[in-house]
Amino acid sequence: MTKLKYVYEALKRASSYLDENGREEGAARILLQHELGLTYSGLIASMHDEISEQQFGEFWAKVEQHAKGIPVQHLTGSEEFYGRKFLVNPDVLIPRPETEELIEETLKLIDRYMTKKELAIADIGTGSGIIAITIKCELPEARVTATDISQLALQTAAENARRLNSKIDIRLGDLSKPLKGEKWDVILSNPPYIAHAEAPGLSDSVRDFEPHSALFADKEGLALYEKMALELPELLNKPGIIGFEIGYQQGQEVQKMLQDAFPDALVYSKKDINKNDRMVFAIIT
Repeated sequence: MTKLKYVYEALKRASSYLDENGREEGAARILLQHELGLTYSGLIASMHDEISEQQFGEFWAKVEQHAKGIPVQHLTGSEEFYGRKFLVNPDVLIPRPETEELIEETLKLIDRYMTKKELAIADIGTGSGIIAITIKCELPEARVTATDISQLALQTAAENARRLNSKIDIRLGDLSKPLKGEKWDVILSNPPYIAHAEAPGLSDSVRDFEPHSALFADKEGLALYEKMALELPELLNKPGIIGFEIGYQQGQEVQKMLQDAFPDALVYSKKDINKNDRMVFAIIT
């Protein structure tokens, strides 16, 4: 490989290499920022700075790993979500922008329907903790609890909570079981919702490197919604709010499950920024 001298040369070579290997060119910038410890603006300002052989070697090793499918977030160890940096690893799902929209809508509903400040809020299947921690950061007076069936995921959530100074209650267990015996004002969940049959159509970065327990569910991806719809009526206060992230073809089915569970509730689906059904909410009054 020809020796490089400047930052811009390293970025250009990596971008071309990733493009040739069917990956997004923009990943090169993220990996280079990570290697050099620079913000985006800092990287732009440093384009004509020299890059050392060691820096380039470590950067290029990550570029090659990403070309083989390893997600950028696993190589950098973090992802931005709702303006905050969260640690991620192969034990948890990588945060997606769509989940930010779940939080935005939830905060609007809380502002509209809830009057008390010390809300009891639960996040079922928290993974890296993005929903629970973000809600706690946005509503500091709320009592927020996060559950997950994976001890490894909860360890990541606990570390994220510590780093972001977010005091949440973390509980190990299947779906809503850790919440039983208490009443909740808001229950949120982004559960596994991909049908097993859809696995071949996923990108290899998702299928081969993210935890299948956080991706796939039985009954065409609907099994966990069905189970939660049966469990949640005994857990919700009135007024109460339920918010689920869903697969884009699951809106009608999940709406019906929640409407059957809460006949008097206002139940609706909401599209994401890409105009796909992405969330279902139930407002119990």
